[in-house]
Amino acid sequence: MGLERFRVKTPGMVALLARSLLCIIGLLLTFSQPICEAFNLDVENPAVYSGPKGSYFGYAVDFYLADSSSASVVIGAPKANTRQVNVKEGGSVFYCPWGLSQSDCHTIEFDNEGDRTVLLNNTEHQVDFKSHQWFGATVRSHGDTILACAPLYSWRTEKDTPLSDATGTCYLSAHNFTKFVEYAPCRTEISDAVGQGYCQGGFSADFTTDGKVVLGGPGSYFWQGQVISAAKEDIIKAYYPGYFIQSVESQIQTRQVQAKHDDSYQGYSVAVGEFSGDQVEDFHWPKSWKHFYLQMGSYFGYAVATTDINSDGMADLLVGAPMFMVRGSDGRLEEMGRVYVYLQRGPLSLELLLPHLTGTQVFGRFGSTITPLGDLNQDGFNDVAISCPFGGEDQQGLVYIYNGYSEGLREKPSQVITGQWAAGTVPASFGFALRGAKDLDMNGYPDLIVGAFGVDKAVLYRSRPIVNASATLTVYPTMINPEEKNCMITNGNNSIPVSCVNLSFCISADGKHLPDFQVEVQLDSHKHKQKGAVKRALFLDSQQPLLQRSVTVRHGERVCNHTKIYLKDEKDFRDKLSSIYVALNFSLDPKAAADSHGLRPILNYQSANVVEQKAQILLDCGEDNICVPDLKLVVQGNRKEVYLGDDNSLTLTFNARNEGEGGAYEAELYVVLPPEADYSGIARNNELTCSYDTENQTRYLSCDLGNPMKSGTSLWAGLRFTVPRLKDAHKTVQFELQIRSKNENNSHSEVVPYKLEVVVQADVILQGVSRPDKVFFPPANWRVTKSYGVEQDVGPAVEHIYELVNNGPSRISHTLLELRCPLSVQGHTLLYPLEFSTEGPINCTSDKHMNHLHLKVSVSHADAHLSGSNEDKSDMVWNKPDIENSVPLWIIILAILAGLLLLALLIYVLYKFGFFKRSLPYGTAMEKAQLKPQAASEA
Repeated sequence: MGLERFRVKTPGMVALLARSLLCIIGLLLTFSQPICEAFNLDVENPAVYSGPKGSYFGYAVDFYLADSSSASVVIGAPKANTRQVNVKEGGSVFYCPWGLSQSDCHTIEFDNEGDRTVLLNNTEHQVDFKSHQWFGATVRSHGDTILACAPLYSWRTEKDTPLSDATGTCYLSAHNFTKFVEYAPCRTEISDAVGQGYCQGGFSADFTTDGKVVLGGPGSYFWQGQVISAAKEDIIKAYYPGYFIQSVESQIQTRQVQAKHDDSYQGYSVAVGEFSGDQVEDFHWPKSWKHFYLQMGSYFGYAVATTDINSDGMADLLVGAPMFMVRGSDGRLEEMGRVYVYLQRGPLSLELLLPHLTGTQVFGRFGSTITPLGDLNQDGFNDVAISCPFGGEDQQGLVYIYNGYSEGLREKPSQVITGQWAAGTVPASFGFALRGAKDLDMNGYPDLIVGAFGVDKAVLYRSRPIVNASATLTVYPTMINPEEKNCMITNGNNSIPVSCVNLSFCISADGKHLPDFQVEVQLDSHKHKQKGAVKRALFLDSQQPLLQRSVTVRHGERVCNHTKIYLKDEKDFRDKLSSIYVALNFSLDPKAAADSHGLRPILNYQSANVVEQKAQILLDCGEDNICVPDLKLVVQGNRKEVYLGDDNSLTLTFNARNEGEGGAYEAELYVVLPPEADYSGIARNNELTCSYDTENQTRYLSCDLGNPMKSGTSLWAGLRFTVPRLKDAHKTVQFELQIRSKNENNSHSEVVPYKLEVVVQADVILQGVSRPDKVFFPPANWRVTKSYGVEQDVGPAVEHIYELVNNGPSRISHTLLELRCPLSVQGHTLLYPLEFSTEGPINCTSDKHMNHLHLKVSVSHADAHLSGSNEDKSDMVWNKPDIENSVPLWIIILAILAGLLLLALLIYVLYKFGFFKRSLPYGTAMEKAQLKPQAASEA
């Protein structure tokens, strides 16, 4: 049994190392930085304390407020070297006064001795071992007392054994560093495994409100763990130098229980709070609370803290489980960490608050440390800080600030503090140590200390004063009448009348320890409008959509200011229906002077710093200013059919009417075009303006019908389209037309479809020729033979040529051309089908065998069949065999004689009519007639 129970001896001794190394696994992953609201911890001007390199300075931190005249911080460095003789890395605690530089930190001399010895039988025996004892791994303060522990301190319980036991030890600095005493409750005579030999007392520690010391020793009793408590006054009283074993009068401690509770590690972390209802603080809990444990390996209980977060007068409990696993979107488990919040509803009655606080950083170890902060924002509820020491993009570490409220703890952090140092060889471990709930600079707000032992740093964040501000914004009257020009603006040398309304805003503020402060006010008359939209209203003072003012607000006072906004010219914008929103956004002036503590106030992040009001443009819509149009649309077209293959010019004529009681604002004709159609232009009414656009692969046309389209309006206009991309798979093409407006009520007309039938139309022409066009049959010198060898043996060739032309517009398919030939007449063979040939996409067949006698073909002949109304033919002339191609001689002689006789008769007739008599020209005869008198006189 004894041998079996020693199996955990070695792991138990390194429990402290496990605390510091727990978070180092898997740090090569990339993390995302959370985005959170700003809160009042001043992260811009922190006080940074540094310790010896490699000393793990910052492993433990706490405030030290001995009296109202002094304030400082104490910081543990468990691997620091000291002046103790023959002690290596014994560890130390540093005292850092507030307000001085980091170089003014100095060590507190809790223990100056080296390893101690005792004289037995004239022989010195070493009884304790202080090297690598991790002194300063735990540091806590209460009033003028500081408790510092070395959980890996070892001592030898038997003189003849080389082994030592990691009992742990602690020291108290009392009465403001005037007295130092050692407190080692696990250092007893019992050295076997059933005792406290591996207690590691001081692994965790805390003070009760009345000053009792509470120590955790997770290694006692086979790692069942142990919690020990005693009043600090009794500890000081019981201390006697040189005595290793002490008996403290008020000391109480947990005892060993059944073996089934081995490896429970009770005391791994401790916190103090009143949970039993007897008004006495408790520091360990009944075993019935073991139902808190939820997931194997999550390290549930690694960190615990108590504070009243819902302000009901009862302490609540927070438990960290930094290795809690969450199943990701890919189904794989990812280590995120979790913190469980338990609200105390009564004595020993805790209620688990849902939802849980779960980390967002893989391997960030969210929940490694939890510390109460007090009431940071002075809202009456205590707040807490939770660390994620290996979170952040470069594993700098993160600290989350959560605010309490009446229902518990808010789900989202109000502030996230990021460490200043990226992970190096050793992670910075920013947030591994946290301590809050103390006001170091005495400004009325608690502060926070964060340790980063991986870079030997500790950071102090002070709380800035919280301003609880409120604002009101009023617009009056709320209706802007465009017809009433009651204000004037200056444009160059001109004064222009405009429509305006009044605007006033008031700001008040209160808070704790507030000075007078400057408030930057920004007024925006363009709120809620899309980027690039037209600004309809401007401020009269600036003639811009933004107005900025700096206002001085005194604590507890209410300050008011006044201005005006005016409406731009109606031709500069279209939207007359939607409200004109005016937004007031206020913030503290970042250039204002700091307070007496060197801090600038900050607005409470829960304050509503944006206030909105709205105004309406007065419409011609009656007393209620609400227009209700009644939009009607009639559509006509110049055609009902469109043809495949044609451009199909189309004109749609529409009549748009508003028969309602009010105008239709931003009214437009909305036309959805089918994929087969294109917009060409406006057919009628030159005042109509249209735009063409595409949205979600839908092509549409929008035409302005008026803003407003007044009641009683009746508009005729026409639009031109083409429909060139028709497909024979679609039987119809449909346009959809609708009148749309921006009115709130009855804004659209019915959708009017205009449907066109898709028709196939083709102008098919069949033309042909026969060669020769006349055949004499039987041919000359032709003799009937009984055997045929070549094509000439059956007679002269007849060739028929046909051409089929489609003049469109549509394309046709499955056309049949049929050719019928008379192969016989009166029982006699007339034509012999020889062959056919084609050009183009034609496939020909015949009901008769071509060239069934297999004649030798020397010339190509065409023979095809095609249905149609055209007909080609060759005339057939029958010749008699005895006169074939011959004319008698006498007929030739008779014809010649008849011709000569006819010629002679024609000549005689012409002679009788004087055709052959010669006559003088008309001009010559006239000349002779005119010259005769003159000639006679001369004679």
